[in-house]
Amino acid sequence: MYRFRLDWIASFVAVAQYGGFSAAAAALYRSQPRVSIHVAELERALGVRLFNRSVHPAVLTPEGRAAMPHAQAMLNHLQELAAGAPAAGGTLRGEIRLAIYPSASVSLVPELLVRLGEAHPHVRVVLRENATTVLGQMLLSGEADLAVRPVNPEIGSDRVAYTVLWREPLVAVVAADHPMASEPFVQLAELADMHLVTIGEDEDPVSTQFETTLSFDQAGLNPHIVHRTNQPQTLVALVRRGLGVGVTNSLAMTTSNLDGVRLVPIADPHCHRDVALWWRTDQQCSPVTTAVKELVAELPAPPLAAVDNDVPAVCERSQQP
Repeated sequence: MYRFRLDWIASFVAVAQYGGFSAAAAALYRSQPRVSIHVAELERALGVRLFNRSVHPAVLTPEGRAAMPHAQAMLNHLQELAAGAPAAGGTLRGEIRLAIYPSASVSLVPELLVRLGEAHPHVRVVLRENATTVLGQMLLSGEADLAVRPVNPEIGSDRVAYTVLWREPLVAVVAADHPMASEPFVQLAELADMHLVTIGEDEDPVSTQFETTLSFDQAGLNPHIVHRTNQPQTLVALVRRGLGVGVTNSLAMTTSNLDGVRLVPIADPHCHRDVALWWRTDQQCSPVTTAVKELVAELPAPPLAAVDNDVPAVCERSQQP
């Protein structure tokens, strides 16, 4: 009665999501020839070409683009079936993909896994660690079921929702011998005229939407940004060598070697960023997804790097329901 095999559909979706047959094979732990055979068999069964293989990497044909939402929906429904059917017996079973950026992963994931093991030992979390701007795309494409990322830059879709988990301050990162290193705090206006190192990527328009740039914009200031990087340790290394003054979020500094630099609080209002838990609103959350959402929302706010190199600070926990 049914002419299609599930592994054909899984391979088809993976090639589209991961941008090629080799990447799909690695993600599915299958050989590339096997993935190619699966896609070819699905094309034969449907009577259409799903990929244009004359370009590299292969891209979806119009027929492939039309088939993709239906194939993705089939996999989503199967995941919900696998997670939801055992729930009637009182035991959740399933796998959830959590997209998260590295510094938040260091702080949250160990505690999440401990609590998940106690509450739902048959639920497995697969981490999808990446840069902030990529996490929203992963959620929208179906590569992730949940995402932990800052509110800014905005994802730009009405198919997602979020709840804020915590608020953390922005800090200035200066070399240990910098005149500002001994100051109790600094103002944004003082920083605006300095050579700054911030979060983001050069020539990337999205980088202007990070909290560091938005804070200057809200204060009516035009900062002199000389370097951008998505790696906290790179930011610290540039500051340590005297190539600028860093402005970044506090949590990022917990994963960095702070030898030779000092963290100075920024006194201006609105110099903070909100980190949130994100999910899709255009599909029903499975019982497993709902359970993990609740656990993440209950996790304690992560500790922050010490701004005075002595007493560590803690993120401000969200009071949202």
